[in-house]
Amino acid sequence: MKISKICFALLGLALALSLPITPAHAQATRTWVSGVGDDANPCSRTAPCKTFAGAISKTAPGGEINVLDPGGFGAVTITKSITISSVGFEAGVLVSGTNGIVVAAGPSDVVVLEGLDFEGLGTGLDGIKVQSGLAVYVKNCKIHHFLNNGINMASSTSGARLVVKDSFIFQNGTLNSAPLTGGININGTANTGSVIDTVVDTNQNFAVQASGASNSIGLTRTELLKSPNGINLVGGGTSTCVGPSNQIAGAFTCTASPLFQ
Repeated sequence: MKISKICFALLGLALALSLPITPAHAQATRTWVSGVGDDANPCSRTAPCKTFAGAISKTAPGGEINVLDPGGFGAVTITKSITISSVGFEAGVLVSGTNGIVVAAGPSDVVVLEGLDFEGLGTGLDGIKVQSGLAVYVKNCKIHHFLNNGINMASSTSGARLVVKDSFIFQNGTLNSAPLTGGININGTANTGSVIDTVVDTNQNFAVQASGASNSIGLTRTELLKSPNGINLVGGGTSTCVGPSNQIAGAFTCTASPLFQ
């Protein structure tokens, strides 16, 4: 009897070892968050997570986090290619004393942020802070009331690109540390910003800024309103105003002003 039990035990062990090993926390290419979710969930469509920070660790590189219903989904640091998208629902990133979304991705990574509502409450630092990564696309976002910048594009990846489209960026730069704070700031090394169909309104020191030689910003069908400097160029930064299509208030210099082709 004992020999038989030992044989069965050994057979069971052999079968177990022959089975493929599945990771305990496999990442999905698409995950979901909900205002009534739980970060202990797998972030699936039927068992969504509560926050972007909870979902990002369960989302594969190049994957997408989608918003199921209205909610506040909190700050997050992004370290890989990913899309965070909300279409038709309030998707809040409400912060106090810190940054909204930090992009600290790899040199070939691309990040897409769509349909998000960033609120800094007058004490948040940057709405979107890009520390590294190849490209960041910001579409249909609202960024409001941050101390430093609505968007601070300072990627350490040379030649990185920021594209902002169909967005509203207002009342940022409340720290009033000229010329460092305002709406959209492009710095780093050979980085570019493109602002398209966007309103940048009532930011403290500048609406948009290119800071440092080889950094540039371009505008198409965009309104820069109620800032002392509509376009601020520091240390050899340049700007391109495509048009005639832009409305710019305050001091500004368009280094180049090509017409539509």
